[in-house]
Amino acid sequence: MLRKVILASLLGISCHIFAEEVAPEQHVRQVFESTLPGVEVTSVRAAPIQGFYQVMTADDRPLLISEDGRFILTGDIYEISAGKISNLSEKDRMVSRAELFKEPESELFVFKPEGEVKARIAVFTDIDCGYCRKLHAEIPRLNALGVQVNYFAYPRAGVDSPSYDKMVSAWCAENRNEALTKAKAGQAIAPKLCENPVKKQMGLGHLAGVTGTPAIVLESGELLPGYLPADELAKQLSIR
Repeated sequence: MLRKVILASLLGISCHIFAEEVAPEQHVRQVFESTLPGVEVTSVRAAPIQGFYQVMTADDRPLLISEDGRFILTGDIYEISAGKISNLSEKDRMVSRAELFKEPESELFVFKPEGEVKARIAVFTDIDCGYCRKLHAEIPRLNALGVQVNYFAYPRAGVDSPSYDKMVSAWCAENRNEALTKAKAGQAIAPKLCENPVKKQMGLGHLAGVTGTPAIVLESGELLPGYLPADELAKQLSIR
């Protein structure tokens, strides 16, 4: 009888412990949020480094945190294999960048060719960036080559800056593309407010690893930072 009571007690304790256990990802999330209560965690997944998890925060910055919550690492992860070094973080970013082409065109500034679309590029742009304006002047040539340009807003000066306000005004205009073209030419456009995706697109830029503008993303997820003339860009896209 005593043996049965002890066994029942042990079973009760083990069931309680099991009920209290959480998945490692959930444990990491709890540790992270209790340590840094002001930071919102959007996802947690196992990292390629044993004993660490990759935490994505609301500002789209990836961090590595150890299972026990003692260590947090920032920066890219590199793997050395067969005498070669590969950037695992960049591979993750390429996957994220390729997802940009799934964004609804209704949320973007889209400049389409009149004929066949041979390739699409996603461009993070700032109205007041000199090289962004230079690239914008190449749009007629890009369209003629069959390249569709999907613009994502990325005012580098940040939210509530004059550049941000101009981008919002252009997006809210009756003719977005026309307003954007005027603004990039240095012309004044009517200030407008409406629900808009500008802030969201800035977040997508952070996630994509954008550090400057223009930032050109190919459908493969490859990032080409900086300005490229239309014909040179067409070569990168293997368009003849």
